[in-house]
Amino acid sequence: MADIGQDLGRAKDILERGGLVAIPTETVYGLAANGLNSEAVAKIFEAKQRPSFDPLILHTSSLDRVNNIVDNIPDKANDLASAFWPGPLTMVMNKQENVPDLVTSGLASVAVRVPNHDFTKALLESIDFPLAAPSANPFGYISPVTAEHVNQQLGGRIDYILDGGPCTVGLESTIVSFVNDPTVLRLGGLSLERIKNVIPSIKVNTHSSSKPTAPGMLESHYAPKKTIELKDQFDSNSIVDFFQIGALVFQHYLEDIPHENQYLLSVNGDLNEAAQRLFTGLRTLDANPNIETIITELVPEEGLGRAINDRIKRATA
Repeated sequence: MADIGQDLGRAKDILERGGLVAIPTETVYGLAANGLNSEAVAKIFEAKQRPSFDPLILHTSSLDRVNNIVDNIPDKANDLASAFWPGPLTMVMNKQENVPDLVTSGLASVAVRVPNHDFTKALLESIDFPLAAPSANPFGYISPVTAEHVNQQLGGRIDYILDGGPCTVGLESTIVSFVNDPTVLRLGGLSLERIKNVIPSIKVNTHSSSKPTAPGMLESHYAPKKTIELKDQFDSNSIVDFFQIGALVFQHYLEDIPHENQYLLSVNGDLNEAAQRLFTGLRTLDANPNIETIITELVPEEGLGRAINDRIKRATA
């Protein structure tokens, strides 16, 4: 298992030497390495068992530093950055030559973000390179929202875990591409409504892809190890023992299933709270030895509910 702590100096030293550090953000914990060092970036893919065709996000400390990574920042991208950075927003723009092809999966564009977490902001300000940092979990599994989640699944493969407490958003960042017309590629911790307040005409194209142009676009992702099905597709007649069924539900318990086998995302129907608790709920049910199958339901398709439903659909794909 990896050491867990709050030593920014130690984290900086490991990263400067080409090692791996799990870092906290407001969205989920990331598995970070020097984003301009191909050998360091390769360690991310190895530790996560992530396919090389799935691009990574580069994290940096300011919009000004993004100019060292991308060719040009379009005016509308600048508007979004001014409104939402630091925060749960990733933007895809044409990259500079110093960004390794391994980071972008050979694409001419790169995904960049300025995260909103005090520890990670301080770490990024102390180094002279961006951090490549996908979620700190085995590829395709549930994203981690605490340092302990990281240690449980990748502790033996990384050098240090920087503990910044539980993630406050709990969903990965929203991704907007500016390679052509402004387009939302992945729903996430920044709601579509807030983005449209800045760019009313923005397009939305969040379809799954076997050859993704941005992170988090694969059809099957964020999934527990146990079978998980949507409630309206679940054949209750094929199951005799409901004590072996778990349920991830939005606001109300389901009938027939023991309450101890259910995880409520928000008793008050708060979508922000539901987003923060989504991945912890999936982990809790996945770790319950009495549960063999998990059923779940979609939440209202508004605000962060759109991103929650996106993750649920990918988990059940």
